[in-house]
Amino acid sequence: MLARRSGVPVRIVDAGLDCDPELLPEDVTRHRVRRGSGRIDIEDALTVEEAEQAVRLGMAIADEEADSGTDVVVLGDLSVGGTTAAATLIAALCGTDASVVTGRGSTGIDDLAWMRKCAAIRDALRRARPVMGDQLELLAAVGGADLAAMTGFLLQCSARRLPVILDGVVTAACALVAQRAAFRSPDWWLAGQLSGEPAQTKALDRLSLTPVLEHGVTVGEGTGALLALPLVQSAAALVAELPERERDDAAKAED
Repeated sequence: MLARRSGVPVRIVDAGLDCDPELLPEDVTRHRVRRGSGRIDIEDALTVEEAEQAVRLGMAIADEEADSGTDVVVLGDLSVGGTTAAATLIAALCGTDASVVTGRGSTGIDDLAWMRKCAAIRDALRRARPVMGDQLELLAAVGGADLAAMTGFLLQCSARRLPVILDGVVTAACALVAQRAAFRSPDWWLAGQLSGEPAQTKALDRLSLTPVLEHGVTVGEGTGALLALPLVQSAAALVAELPERERDDAAKAED
């Protein structure tokens, strides 16, 4: 709805949903790497080959968007349990404990569910730390096809100089992984909003990105970043007009 009201086209890519492809339009599912992910506290989310396939998928989509003339991308995620994988990646790359990065998610889980989530992230961290030196292996171990695809997308957007507005903790985690592969890539990203997830705060601090908005929007799916889009567009328009105004002011001063 927000995208429609803003006149922004929406593109949905299924990299690894756990559902029958027949339930979704073909243009959504045609890029699927695999169905679902492994349980990251006890097994790998993907094989390394699948992780590479997902990263290349994200890069190809970035090329398509850049070639089509897209000016800016609002990146969001549609995932179940995505905040768990994201928090694991961020904790591993920032060197923090599970309790520091475990949030309540978009649904606002209760204390018992939070403790189970924290335990899952703790166990996943034990599996992530030995492979931290290799981004593909890390995404395969504790990421997922969706996170790997977004990581590749962010990397290629930076290479193509296509600005991206990040949404919540999942996109922040992918950005943190991408930064390990290309240190200057955050130059092309903006943090749209601060969702209240502790892992997102940790990741944005490491990326040196200051959120445009801080409204605590926890819905996900690109909502918070989309709300920041009008402010970003206004700022870009203002900057574009500044040189002309400065010339006019100089001319008036000479008169």
